[in-house]
Amino acid sequence: MRALFKTSLVGASFLAVMIPAAAQRQPAAVELSKAETPGKAFMRTFGDEEYEFRSAAEAMPEAKWSYRPAPRLFQNEKPAFGPIEVRTFAEQVKHVACSNFAFAAELDGTKPPAACDKGGPSPAKTRVELMTYLRDSFTTLKKSLAAINANNMYDPIEGPYAGPNTRIGLGVVSV
Repeated sequence: MRALFKTSLVGASFLAVMIPAAAQRQPAAVELSKAETPGKAFMRTFGDEEYEFRSAAEAMPEAKWSYRPAPRLFQNEKPAFGPIEVRTFAEQVKHVACSNFAFAAELDGTKPPAACDKGGPSPAKTRVELMTYLRDSFTTLKKSLAAINANNMYDPIEGPYAGPNTRIGLGVVSV
């Protein structure tokens, strides 16, 4: 009898959790496809990536932004691919922001910023400046990704960061 009671209690607990979750279900594929575009599909995925990176940057104490995990670790490895040292946290945030602007520029058919692998052209240095730069970069990239549609998704894209490619291929790389 006691085992039956425990089983019933576990089952009731499971239903109490699952019923509200089912009521807040995700739209079915048929519902999504009625107004779906490649840009909308990218935005569903990209929002999570942005949140995770931005929340990590916001949570990092300012005193730790200059932390470098392994000084001079890559001194003789591949100098053509960026600095010989692992980036500091601040340098990594700046790199991601510059990359976002670069991908957005290539998607929009404009000239991307140069040397994102080495910090890019932005003068941002402080935590506040870098966070503003990062937020602006995600806003710009989201706008460019959202503009991908069935008519332009296979347009050729040229550029130094992910070209040659198609618009949808560059969207995949940027996300």
